[in-house]
Amino acid sequence: MKKEIGIFAMLVVLCVVVTILNPLFLSVMNLQNTARLVGMFGIFSIGVGVVIITGGIDLSVGSLFALFGVLLSFMLMQWGWPWPLAIAAILLIAIAVGVFHGFLVTKMHLQPFIVTLCGLLFYRGLARYIAEDQTLGFGYCTGFETLQKLTTGHVLGVPMPFVLLIIISFIMWVVLHRSVYGRYLFAVGRNEEAARFSGINTSLVIASSYVVSALMAGFGAILLAFYTNSISPSSHGNFYELYAIAAAVLGGCSLRGGEGSIIGIVIGAALLQVLQNLVNLLGIPSSLNFAVMGTVILIGVITDQILGRRKAKS
Repeated sequence: MKKEIGIFAMLVVLCVVVTILNPLFLSVMNLQNTARLVGMFGIFSIGVGVVIITGGIDLSVGSLFALFGVLLSFMLMQWGWPWPLAIAAILLIAIAVGVFHGFLVTKMHLQPFIVTLCGLLFYRGLARYIAEDQTLGFGYCTGFETLQKLTTGHVLGVPMPFVLLIIISFIMWVVLHRSVYGRYLFAVGRNEEAARFSGINTSLVIASSYVVSALMAGFGAILLAFYTNSISPSSHGNFYELYAIAAAVLGGCSLRGGEGSIIGIVIGAALLQVLQNLVNLLGIPSSLNFAVMGTVILIGVITDQILGRRKAKS
């Protein structure tokens, strides 16, 4: 819990600093937009965080955003599918992708980095091929206005993505921290061989983490597609996997596996969005976003390394 308290304190201090530098940070419009982004990024960061807890990595998230966005646009705009069917299809495809990744990692014994790196390239290329490199969208959302409200609307002034993040975070908190399955995830991340000898089906546990990651990417892709209403397959969701990794690491997930929390990941995602908000409000070139991300990941890894050495000595 110490990590979560520390990162939350950083978030509070950063919010105070941003407010002092630019009081517009506390404007209703800015807070709503920030909450919307925290909601979207937090959801798929949780999925990537679950994979990291098992000692794996998922680099395919950003490309999945492009593929799912393209497919959703085709389903709704060109094929005329009812929106519940389109959403169900996207989530089922996401689950299938997760199962495929899990199979390659656990049964073919391929490195997660290689599997998801190939996915990053393949899904992006497939999205560009399907869309013929054309930018897609949803127009005025005629015929599926309800879906638009569910993804871009508000509940008592709170953006829907943030409401969904709260719901998903609570469910995943129970799953990760109050269930046998959650204990299995941590056990596999700490020592896979020991977990296997203790009777845990490590292959199933690891494979399921990639299903969770892909499913969270599916939810995030739907929200992002309607948020932007513009899906360019060559750039949609670019580098979003790095945002998720940064949020997870910043939130206390160890890249060695076996450590992490849902609360920490959500706070990490919020901290990254506040940092980006600071860049925008102060008029700093947006190209420095990646420099900020890289610095955050580096600091997180260095901190994790130092803490790991201290635990080993004690």
